[in-house]
Amino acid sequence: MSPVLIGILAAVVIIVLWAIGVYNRLVRLRVQGEESWRDIDTQLKRRWDLIPNLVETVKGYATHEKEVFTKVTEARAHAQAATGPKELAAAETQLRNAMVNLFAVAEAYPQLKANENFLQLQGSLEEVEDAVQKSRRYYNAVVRDYNTALQVFPGSVVASLFGFKPREFYMLEDAEQREAPKVKF
Repeated sequence: MSPVLIGILAAVVIIVLWAIGVYNRLVRLRVQGEESWRDIDTQLKRRWDLIPNLVETVKGYATHEKEVFTKVTEARAHAQAATGPKELAAAETQLRNAMVNLFAVAEAYPQLKANENFLQLQGSLEEVEDAVQKSRRYYNAVVRDYNTALQVFPGSVVASLFGFKPREFYMLEDAEQREAPKVKF
């Protein structure tokens, strides 16, 4: 073989190996994004499972506040049905507002505020809210890395050849919602 042909062959092998490396990195980042999205789902499911218990506890003390309970239940169902980051963020806004109203009702009942079951549910809700916040941050970090890898040269070439698409960030609608709710009694 001639040195020129060996040089061309070596260059082709290097380019193919480079493309394989970039492709594998993009696949790893895409899978990490999907995994981190599922982690958000898991944390939100924990919260959604906690909410009916909280509602039932408050209901025992505030039986005439049916509208508040209905709104919490509807907002929870809407949040569970959401699919993408934008839709879920909007649904979480409604759920958060409904939960604020639920806690406002609870504030009017001193016996409820002293109820051990209610206090345990409140503590569990705070823990879940912290876990949800951490999951959102991790998801957005993975999405940032993935979307950056899709857009920077020369990775953008491989991404466009193989049809990699950017992911949406998980963003809440307003700044107030970006913090875990503070529940104080």
